[in-house]
Amino acid sequence: MSGDGYVVGIDNGGNANNVTVLAGDGRFLVDQMLEVPSGVLDGPEVAVAALVAAFEAGLAHAGITRASVLAIGLDTPGPASAVGVLSSRGSTNFSSAPWRGFDIRGALEATLGLRVVYSNDGNAAALYAHHVHFGVDSFERSSISAIVGTGLGGGVIEGGRIVRGASGMGGELGHVHIPMEGLLQPGQPVPVCNCGFTADVESVASLTGIHKNLLPYWLTRFPDHELTGVDPVTAAKLIRGLAEHHDPLALAIFEQQAQALGRLFTIAANFTDPDAFFIGGGVVEAEPQFRDWFLDTVRANTSLRVEQAEVSAFALVPQLDMAGARGAALAAMEQCS
Repeated sequence: MSGDGYVVGIDNGGNANNVTVLAGDGRFLVDQMLEVPSGVLDGPEVAVAALVAAFEAGLAHAGITRASVLAIGLDTPGPASAVGVLSSRGSTNFSSAPWRGFDIRGALEATLGLRVVYSNDGNAAALYAHHVHFGVDSFERSSISAIVGTGLGGGVIEGGRIVRGASGMGGELGHVHIPMEGLLQPGQPVPVCNCGFTADVESVASLTGIHKNLLPYWLTRFPDHELTGVDPVTAAKLIRGLAEHHDPLALAIFEQQAQALGRLFTIAANFTDPDAFFIGGGVVEAEPQFRDWFLDTVRANTSLRVEQAEVSAFALVPQLDMAGARGAALAAMEQCS
C-alpha cells in the first residue's frame, strides 16, 4: 500500500451508499456504518449525485481533503463489466431502462475528476474477508467466498487480488451448476434460477431460491406449518428466525442450502485449491448456535482431499455490513501502489 494519501470506498446499494476511508498505512478511518441514500431507483443522474454526496460525507467524517485522495473504490451489485459498465440486460437494483449499459464508474470519475476503481460487490466483500483473515500474508494466499443474499454473490481471490476475468464476470459463483442428486428429496422439483439456469447454486442458496424453489416444496411436507398461506416472499424472510428456534421446516431448507454451498466449494477446490473458504450474508448473520451449525454443515458437505483438508480454513466474512466498502477501498488502494 501507498504510505501517503487516502482512498474513499463506496458500497452502492439499493437503498443506501455505505462509505469508508482507507489510509495509505492500512487504517480504516471510518469504524461504523456511514450511509447516504443511494437514489438508484430515481435513475443515473440522481444516483451519481448521491455517490458524490457519499464521497463528501467520507471526507468530512475522516477530516481529510479532496486533494489528499488518491482514488475512489466503487462497488455495485452485478452483473457489470470489469470496468463498471452495467449489464445491457439489467442488473440487480438497476433494472430500469436508463441503467442498462450505463457506465457508472466512468460517470462518477467524470463528475469528480478523480480516479475510480470498480469492483463487483461480492468481489469487494470477498477481498475484505481475505485480507482480514490472512493479514500480512494476504498476497501469498488464495480464497473463495460465497455471500448468500437475495441472490448468491461471491469472489475468487488469488495472491491477495480479485480474479475479475476477461469480461468482469469472474466470481459469479451463484451460476455454477452443481449436482442435485442426493441434495433434493424424492419428488422435489429441480430448482430454477432467475437467470434461466436450472440446478445452479443460487437456485438453492439464496433468498430467492427459498421463496421460489425450496419453501413451496417443504410446505407440502409440513402442511400445517405456520407459514402455510403466507406470501412466499414474506415467508422466506422469516425462515432464518424460525431456524434459530430449531423449526424443522426451516432447518431442512438451510441444510439444503449448506449442502449446495459445500458442493460449490468442492468444485472450487478442484480448480483453484484455495487456502480458505468464506461464507457471508444474512444466513450467517444469526445466533451463534445456528451460524456455527450452518458453517459446520457446509464444511461437512465440502469434499476435500486429505492434503487440502489439512491446510484449508472455513470462516465467516467479518463485518459484512462494512465489507463491501472496505473491500472496494482495498481494491483501489492496490492499484495506487
